[in-house]
Amino acid sequence: MFLRIPTKKSMKNYSDEIIHLKEKLDKADAVVIGAGAGLSTAAGFTYAGERFEKHFSDFKQKYGFTDMYSGGFYPFETLEEYWAYWSRYIYINRYMDIPNNLYDMILSLVNGKDYFLITTNVDHCFQKAGFDKKRLFYTQGDYGLLQCPTPCCNETFDNEDRIKQMYKSQSNMKIPTELIPLCPHCKKPLTTNLRCDNSFVQDEGWHNAAERYDNFLRTRKGQNIVFLELGVGYNTPAIIKYPFWRMVSGNKNSIYVCINKGESVCPEEIEKQSICLDEDIYKVIKDVKEVI
Repeated sequence: MFLRIPTKKSMKNYSDEIIHLKEKLDKADAVVIGAGAGLSTAAGFTYAGERFEKHFSDFKQKYGFTDMYSGGFYPFETLEEYWAYWSRYIYINRYMDIPNNLYDMILSLVNGKDYFLITTNVDHCFQKAGFDKKRLFYTQGDYGLLQCPTPCCNETFDNEDRIKQMYKSQSNMKIPTELIPLCPHCKKPLTTNLRCDNSFVQDEGWHNAAERYDNFLRTRKGQNIVFLELGVGYNTPAIIKYPFWRMVSGNKNSIYVCINKGESVCPEEIEKQSICLDEDIYKVIKDVKEVI
């Protein structure tokens, strides 16, 4: 219903909007956070530049990759090289410490409140920062899980120990053959549990999280809800952005908050129920925390 009408950026005073946002959060009955790739970037999980050069200079030299993301689609000739690349990719983006305290600051804003979080990110930073895992829905998978590529089963497999072994034992851009992960059922080489086609496994944990999210929304209809959208772009807007717009439009007591540098917009229909901040997410969250 919103796709055919133009969106508008907020032109209001930044300081006033920060105070307005703080007031809305303080008075909210519930907070629903929707997080996209822009939040991971703001937290320091950049996929190009210095971080890429530090961890993937050999792959850059051999293949000409310019960032981690594009390298993830390369058809490596051997599984040993494939997993050398992906074990580094997963290790630094899933198991290393979060580069800054952005997630800690977000947690402090909702700690003690009735909240739920839906995200298309797969780096698991929310749980690492201490968010209640029963209030998280990772819709697109998790770097920390593997699955059968067929798939022959509706299961996912924790990869932490195997990934750390691969990361530490690789040499010449290859891992030892014996570390290649295999499906325990059909013995095919496992792959990452990331949504890229219709083979993505939505296991029991995924469905339980989806049900908890649906129940949260259903049981709080009409309440004073802040829909806080952080770094969500237009790659998969039907997962977070469009549903947030629709729910705010249907609930006069709710408010839509969009924080996204360069892409902070809202539909005209909910403009009076929206706060759009075209600014760095880290700066906005820090400024909201500092409001007395």
